[in-house]
Amino acid sequence: MPILFPVNGISPEMGDDCFIAPNATIVGDVIMGNECSVWFNAVIRGDVNSIRMGNKVNVQDGAVIHCTFEKTKAIIGNNVSIGHNAIVHGCVIQDNVLVGMGAIVMDNAQIGSNSIIAAGAVVLEGTVVEPGSIYAGVPAKKVKDVSQELIHGEINRIAGNYLKYSKWFKDL
Repeated sequence: MPILFPVNGISPEMGDDCFIAPNATIVGDVIMGNECSVWFNAVIRGDVNSIRMGNKVNVQDGAVIHCTFEKTKAIIGNNVSIGHNAIVHGCVIQDNVLVGMGAIVMDNAQIGSNSIIAAGAVVLEGTVVEPGSIYAGVPAKKVKDVSQELIHGEINRIAGNYLKYSKWFKDL
């Protein structure tokens, strides 16, 4: 069973048709939309501030979403993939974004729609990622614009795949 419990009387809320892996942890002030998935060993800690997730968000294995006490909230749009072992901390991620495996997005960063944060990238505190950009490196910098092929072939494909994968586990 996943670990789902309240903090200071506030319990996590899930939308319709969500998959939560048996060893995922979701606590406190977390509200997620419909068709979301939280995978094995992922942690979403709404203990020190609120976390809001849109529809069709997948939080892959080992990823962590958290905030800073009384300073930053985590706001995640629709159709967002947060890759394996990524850290999303007190930032805003707009719609149709791929946060690559092992990437870190720090407090007060703003990730624009249709963007990709490359695997292993570190988006420093307060960084603004323009919509339609690919950011890579440590610290993360813009390396190019996202093409329509990448929006459909990567961002939408991965989000769609995780929706499909979650259905495999719901049928068990």
